[in-house]
Amino acid sequence: MTKKILIVDDDKDLVQSLERVFKAQGYEVAVAYRATEGLQQALRVRPDLIVLDVTMETDTAGFEFVYQLRSRREDSRYRELSEVPIIMLTAIHQVTHSRFSLDERESFLPRVQAFLTKPLRVDELVRKVTEVI
Repeated sequence: MTKKILIVDDDKDLVQSLERVFKAQGYEVAVAYRATEGLQQALRVRPDLIVLDVTMETDTAGFEFVYQLRSRREDSRYRELSEVPIIMLTAIHQVTHSRFSLDERESFLPRVQAFLTKPLRVDELVRKVTEVI
């Protein structure tokens, strides 16, 4: 069965580039340009992996997306998607000089499989997707 990747990022050029790369790798790809749209797409598509930007319509839209998806509440619309792997993309360090790492066990970090820094090395993302999926 073909694996499905959902890309959620407000950078349309990046999304289109990643879509081409992943389709060439044999993945089915769905896209969204806002976190809210991404949550709707996740429900519709049921992806095997999500590639998600941190800052979109708000500075924390990506984190909010993850917290919604990871909710364990009984009434959560996203309960069935709570274990879908997520790779987050961030350029936030360019503005705040903060770095995100899964080695940091701070409570504000969402449960994701990887944080990759923009500008993005596509080969690194493809390697991480292959590893996670």
